[in-house]
Amino acid sequence: TVYPEQVWYTIAAFLFVVGCFQWGLFLHSKFARRGHHGSDEETAVTNGVHHKFSLRRIPLAIINFYRVVAFRWTLEIGQSYTLNMAEVFVTVAYIALLLIYAFINSTSAEGQKLDIVYWSNRIGILASSQFPIITALGTKNNIVSWVTGISYDRLNYIHRMMARTCFMLLWVHAAGEIVSTPSYVPPTLSEDWLRAGITAMVAFSILILVSLRPVRNEVYEVFFYVHFLGVLIFLVGGYYHTQGAHGSYWIWPSFVFWAFDRFVRAVRLVVFNHSYFGFKSGTGTMDAETELLSEDVIRLRLRRPSHFHWSPGQTAYLIMPTVSTLPFEAHPFTIASFDSSLLSTVSAEDQSSDKVMGSSGPFWKELVFFINVQEGFTKKLKEVAAKKETVKVFVDGPYGPSPDLGSYDTSVLVAGGSGVSYTLPVLLNIIERVRKGKSSCTRVVFIWSIRGAEFVRWIEEALIKAVQLAPPSLTVSIRIFITASSPTTQPNSSREDTSSVSSSTEKKDSPVHVIIRKHSLSLSFMSLRGVRMENGRPNIDALLKEEVGVTSGRMSVSVCGSQAIARSVRHALRFPVSGPSSILSGGPSVTLHVESFGYA
Repeated sequence: TVYPEQVWYTIAAFLFVVGCFQWGLFLHSKFARRGHHGSDEETAVTNGVHHKFSLRRIPLAIINFYRVVAFRWTLEIGQSYTLNMAEVFVTVAYIALLLIYAFINSTSAEGQKLDIVYWSNRIGILASSQFPIITALGTKNNIVSWVTGISYDRLNYIHRMMARTCFMLLWVHAAGEIVSTPSYVPPTLSEDWLRAGITAMVAFSILILVSLRPVRNEVYEVFFYVHFLGVLIFLVGGYYHTQGAHGSYWIWPSFVFWAFDRFVRAVRLVVFNHSYFGFKSGTGTMDAETELLSEDVIRLRLRRPSHFHWSPGQTAYLIMPTVSTLPFEAHPFTIASFDSSLLSTVSAEDQSSDKVMGSSGPFWKELVFFINVQEGFTKKLKEVAAKKETVKVFVDGPYGPSPDLGSYDTSVLVAGGSGVSYTLPVLLNIIERVRKGKSSCTRVVFIWSIRGAEFVRWIEEALIKAVQLAPPSLTVSIRIFITASSPTTQPNSSREDTSSVSSSTEKKDSPVHVIIRKHSLSLSFMSLRGVRMENGRPNIDALLKEEVGVTSGRMSVSVCGSQAIARSVRHALRFPVSGPSSILSGGPSVTLHVESFGYA
């Protein structure tokens, strides 16, 4: 038992160091706004060129060097799988740690080095000792997140990596037992402890297979059910299997962590959806309206309960018993609306909130979700949205961190498609905080890549009001890129112009109305200062280098979209753009926040 305990001490020390670092950065971010204009004034920019080489910026250069190496240098596997160097380091270190403790002091009493009996048994105990933390990392409410300040979704990679490492170790343990005592295995198959171990490993093997990304992405519901049942069977089987070796005390804490998470989620579910549990008649406050915005995007709108609050960038788990296969399925989606007092502030100035906010009101008054249509649950939801039906929804959340961008001079928000669910509320939050004097931001750049110009109508009114509400001290730049090659999706194409003329000819009593509707983006949205719409894919590298070149102080880049967009942003913010030479020469300190599409 000594070696598993030492492994735990090592992991605990590592988490403590990470926690100190993370909370230190958090506190630095909180207090940086007060003093950063003093020391960072040396980041002067003249005609887009940074000047003043300063040795005082060496600590900042070291921090940016660490950011680039740890989080922007990546190991890319195929087109859709990316590991940053921090994840690679943690993976290699963890595997090395377990292997070192598995094979040290494994010399038998007879002097045989690396005795198979010694290390095969020890590997089994070492792997078993890891399941409490593996279970904790797989839950939404866990102590690791509280200690380190890292959200559960970012820890999910560590959860999968540790589980797969222990899976391999357990098979090594099983093979070692068979090789060391080949004549002993068949007669003992009647033993309950051995049959429990075999059952546990069969369940674990199936679980590992369905948790692979290709399977998880294609049949998420299958993964969901198998994961739930597989973990239960494995832990119960592992508990009874290790009882004979006095190792079951490593297993039972897993049940405690799992039960605690379920208890917290159940309480939150009742609290946030009390209208359902209060036996009230009529429609509940969490009934949702569905709308099919395009062939692959659904908008879900819920009347916002007064007791439900969230921060920009957070997610919520939605449970729709009438849509999902099983009534307790929970699916995570980013909240696209903004929980703010900005609406009441505007109302006080203009007396009429509806008039001021127009159709952007839902982004203040309601819970709004943009949902990508895939297979399984979302495909069923698409059928409901096509009929514009109302569905019963239970909300579990909010979860995840909210980016604190108050101390940054420039914020760049990059989104692809429905990734605007993340960047839109962040944009609105920046504008509100600048209005209230709680942010140092002087420039915000909103970049959105979409397939068709008609997609802008999802959030057009919200963007218009956001630009109108921005104070004079804040420069807002909105760059929208239309990636579809079809001219029907281009707002200024000749085909659309012809369509408008022919429509006005066919319907002569209302030609103006038709033309305005066709060109609504150019008349109301495109006339705003700082708004640009372009055809083609955005050149992320050039856009970010341009912003770095004209920025002084601190700069934040937030991206939400496909793996391709996230990769482009990471590549653009490597050396020399965010390198030590740039920082020492007065370039901005750049922080990157990545929110990628995917399943939890």
